Amino acid sequence: MKRSDLFYIRLSFIISIFICAVKFVAWAITGSLVILSDALESIINVAAAAFAWYSIYLSNKPRDTEHPYGHGKIEFFSIGFEGAMILIAGVGILVQAVQGFIHPQNLKGLTAGLWLTVAGGAANFILGYFLVQTGKKRNSLTLTGNGKHILSDSYSSIGVLVAVVLILLTGYTWIDPLASVFAAAVIIFTGFRLMSKSVKGLMDEVDMKVVDELVDILKLNRKSEWIDVHNMRVQRFGNYYHVDCHVTMPYYYSLEQVHDELTKLDTVLNTNFQKGSIEFFIHTDPCISSSCRHCLLTECPVRKLPFQQQIEWSKENLLPNKKHAFPE
Repeated sequence: MKRSDLFYIRLSFIISIFICAVKFVAWAITGSLVILSDALESIINVAAAAFAWYSIYLSNKPRDTEHPYGHGKIEFFSIGFEGAMILIAGVGILVQAVQGFIHPQNLKGLTAGLWLTVAGGAANFILGYFLVQTGKKRNSLTLTGNGKHILSDSYSSIGVLVAVVLILLTGYTWIDPLASVFAAAVIIFTGFRLMSKSVKGLMDEVDMKVVDELVDILKLNRKSEWIDVHNMRVQRFGNYYHVDCHVTMPYYYSLEQVHDELTKLDTVLNTNFQKGSIEFFIHTDPCISSSCRHCLLTECPVRKLPFQQQIEWSKENLLPNKKHAFPE
């Protein structure tokens, strides 16, 4: 996580306050329930941006003795918090919609409210899209999560606009709470999705896209001295990845030779991996007789069995805790 990310989240916070104010003005003018639901979600945007601001600040702190892997996990907590806030907003909007069916409201000034909602929705879309793209480029879960949150607000604003236009054209005020129900459904779905991603990250669920990228890098830069790689595990801590694995090497290599090869492996992955920095914990295994059948060392002085063929590396044989071997 880079400190410049703080600039983007501050920008999100300031603009979200302005958009929130615009939407509440639109509600005050019209008395529309669906516009109120849109304004209530904007309050969540402001609160979420404030928490994301703190999240980025904390994730920037260096490692210490109590947090040897840094503070990057706060990003998963941050998007979980945003997801929970979105979910609460969605449920609140749903409750308001039900009450709107029971106690219909008199609407006024819808034309002015319509244009204010257009302005707020457009600003949300531009801000949300910018944050999502910036978050992906900078590999920031916090920026991406905050951007998706704001985008969900802009999508719900589309429903608000449609509802207001239909009310203006038809005069049917029951469209107001009905549109709120659909807006609430979209918001609740977005909240669940963000919370699910948070839980997966906090539980260290493997990101197979990251694993696939690491496997591809290893395949492209494979060296004959690395007889096999297995028991590979990947954890994410903000913008840092902790990778531990077992690497099989010739049993007659000296400690110095093994260290040199592990340094090459570290350099290959950190040079080619674009999503962040990798910290390695590598356990080395000595080769065994069955390794000879797929060992690529052509000048091995202790080969016991003839070379049979190369075993292609994939996540299917790099992730299990088992040396590579041909079936008996």
